[in-house]
Amino acid sequence: MSEDNPPPTQAQGSAIGSGAQSLPEQPMVQETESGQKLLQFLQRRLNLPPTLLHRWVRTGQVRINGSRCKPFARVQTGDIVRLPPFAFKMAEESSATAGPDEPTDFESGARKADSPPLPPMIGTDGYLWAFNKPAGLPTHPGTGHDDSLSSRLAAYFTDAPFKPVPVHRLDKETSGVLLVAASYEALNKAQDALRSGTMSKEYVVWVQGSWPYAETQLLRHFLRKDSAQGYEKVRPAAPGEADSREALCIVRPLRVGARQSLLLVRLLTGRTHQIRVQLAAMGHPVVGDSKYGSAPRRHVPRGGSSLPAPARMGDADKAKLLPAESLLLHALRITMPCGRVFSCLPEWAGEHALEQMPDPVATAETPEHGGGCGAFPLTEQSATNKFLRQ
Repeated sequence: MSEDNPPPTQAQGSAIGSGAQSLPEQPMVQETESGQKLLQFLQRRLNLPPTLLHRWVRTGQVRINGSRCKPFARVQTGDIVRLPPFAFKMAEESSATAGPDEPTDFESGARKADSPPLPPMIGTDGYLWAFNKPAGLPTHPGTGHDDSLSSRLAAYFTDAPFKPVPVHRLDKETSGVLLVAASYEALNKAQDALRSGTMSKEYVVWVQGSWPYAETQLLRHFLRKDSAQGYEKVRPAAPGEADSREALCIVRPLRVGARQSLLLVRLLTGRTHQIRVQLAAMGHPVVGDSKYGSAPRRHVPRGGSSLPAPARMGDADKAKLLPAESLLLHALRITMPCGRVFSCLPEWAGEHALEQMPDPVATAETPEHGGGCGAFPLTEQSATNKFLRQ
């Protein structure tokens, strides 16, 4: 890796300095922290309640370069932030109450034996890093699991002024490319690209049944979150239904078999569990998906005949389709607006193995849906592009 694209241990050293040390009386804003609002800077540095920090700023106990400031003023590299003399003691007490961090040998960058490892790194672009997240590792901590990529990053870079954070999320059982920002500027730019649709995210997925379309299709549904029995689940909704949001993706078949099919999916929107819910709504749930594996209704192509629905199969037939508790959904490739590509193949074996990187989903066509939901072929006639925002 080049000096402009440091691996985590090098970037950590440049951000922290030498070893774990007490915070200075008047901390200087580091390059990785530049561009944050003052309140964000203080929260990341001190990990104290926002209301307390806001009061300090409002009463003039916090100053930037000797001058009074507002909570949402932006800090820049080299700024000197003056804090109350008791702030650091409060931060230390708060950190001690929270418990010790995972041990890490910061001098050598080597992980201690009892500290969980970071996933394999795919590549870097300055302070933007790409990891190959394994299936089973959550992106963030949650109910029933403390271990996650974000908690491992926080433990590994415990003394960094700006702790690297995931730019987006992948479901716990989804493997593949996940971006991490090691500076506020990198985080802001990457999330702007996500919101504007200029970042391309592609997945490969094995689905149950024989995919009925030979051509690339636009899938369009409306989805809404429902909370039942103490957990959240997403379901297809009618257009215009309260709290529903439009979900769009483009699907190209890579292999089609009688029992299972391999698809390449490009997301155009980023809804919770979008790929899993949309494919289940089409009657082709993701292989190994215990949450959405039973599709309540199966979409039948216009002019086509009804095909056997995997969701209605007997237990014996389902057992043949489902590998042992493995969700076969993988984040294959992310293409940044600048053209930088981060990609990795899934570690699937046997009949599910994918050994060559497929070509990207074409973006020159315009999806036409006529206001409906379901699958729609891409056309090459229109000069405008309504959904593919590139």
